[in-house]
Amino acid sequence: MVSVTSNATGSSRPSGAPVTFSPLNDSVSDLQAWFRDGLVAELQRRGFELADGRPDESNLVLNVTDYANPRSFRRKSQGTFGIAIVELEERPDDFIRACYPVLVRSLCQVAIVLLQEESGLEAHFMTMEQGHYVIVHPAGGDDPAFFAQVHDRIEPLVTARYVINNIFNPDLPRELWDGDEISTELMEAGRKLDALNLLPAPWPIDDLLDERERRHVKRLFQIGGLSYGNLSARKDSDTFWMSASGVNKGKLKEIGRDVLLVTGFDAEEYAMVLSVPENVEPRRVSVDAIEHFMIYQEHPEVGAIIHVHAWLDGIKSTHINYPCGTRELAVAVADLVREEPDPSRAVIGLKNHGVTITGHSLTEIFNRIDGKLINDVPMT
Repeated sequence: MVSVTSNATGSSRPSGAPVTFSPLNDSVSDLQAWFRDGLVAELQRRGFELADGRPDESNLVLNVTDYANPRSFRRKSQGTFGIAIVELEERPDDFIRACYPVLVRSLCQVAIVLLQEESGLEAHFMTMEQGHYVIVHPAGGDDPAFFAQVHDRIEPLVTARYVINNIFNPDLPRELWDGDEISTELMEAGRKLDALNLLPAPWPIDDLLDERERRHVKRLFQIGGLSYGNLSARKDSDTFWMSASGVNKGKLKEIGRDVLLVTGFDAEEYAMVLSVPENVEPRRVSVDAIEHFMIYQEHPEVGAIIHVHAWLDGIKSTHINYPCGTRELAVAVADLVREEPDPSRAVIGLKNHGVTITGHSLTEIFNRIDGKLINDVPMT
């Protein structure tokens, strides 16, 4: 049997090399030009290098474009981070509903939406996980201080490294082709999360993108368009079952397609290793598999993990909203789990995103969180 590696490409920037960036000027208002020039100056002051070559070879692309008709930028690899910069003429009733389509249509990981008010400028950040937070530049305020805040928000995201490639080994034992008691419990837990309305659907990207653009988004970001959140359960000391990426977690059924067995992490390929049935075309595992892998490896008493886009008051939280599927997010969450009095029963906040919950089993997690989770994630 032959293992197969997924074909999404990662960052090729050597460790310690400068971060390169390219501005793309599609539709530029006076406000966008001011913001672009200020951000470019701050990036260069902080050591970013303006790229001389093709934009799709840069680490960062600033896609300055039109709100009503955003230009899409098709990058070639996960190593290029796209930020769409648009201007909004008036304040919408619902920022996510008004601005999330810009993020998707531009094929960028983050959108910065500029809104000029009498009191000053608001720079609204929108993320693929439906995160929304604001940096304000008060009227008469200090420009360098404002752009330093913008830099500090985007620099960790641009330099983060994705771990969303998969290596599929078609060596799952035949007796597990239909799963086991643990995978069955995981499927039932998915139905419970769905019934509790804890698996919100992302914006309907099928309505916003044509087929070619959808393939591009799924290849780069592993967004399937069905539901956010994921769950996993330990099988033994070295392996765990986990929900697939881009599937309806409330309807998990097939091993290798909806639920996969994670057997390891290939540090050289920066890929999760999976054991799948030889008779199926597998889907990728959830992008958060590297985070779950780190927690299971460090804490043998952890038997299950749930990640949902919800919140719980009084919890510790990561400080930076790293993108899903990055090593940096996984390390930040794993560090906070380690600091908990009981890492096997931790609830950790992911900034502007949701929570990761560890437990002895999926049933035990549900018993602990029953009636306590808040569906609205605070954005800061």
